[in-house]
Amino acid sequence: MITCFIRYEIDPFKVEAFEDYARNWGEAIPRCGADLIGYFAPHEGSSTVAYGVYTIASLAEYEAYKARLRDDPQGRANYDFAKREQFIRREDRIFLRLASAPHGRVIRP
Repeated sequence: MITCFIRYEIDPFKVEAFEDYARNWGEAIPRCGADLIGYFAPHEGSSTVAYGVYTIASLAEYEAYKARLRDDPQGRANYDFAKREQFIRREDRIFLRLASAPHGRVIRP
């Protein structure tokens, strides 16, 4: 299992648009095969940084998921919404694997 962390730089005057975008992914992402943990919008501190986080089985599964998301009507509409409204200034993705057991529990072979 891998976790995708998406770091967004967003327009601080368009946080509400980003929140709409995040809610829209709440249905499309799980339907297309990833386990959405959530989207996180600015609350206090920096008003330009937001995150999206989901898990998926592997990078191969990620490639298939991307294709399904691209063909999903709600996914396409959300991509178009972001492009039209231009609230995302930058988007970076990183894929990480869990290096520690949940709650600090050590798993031994």
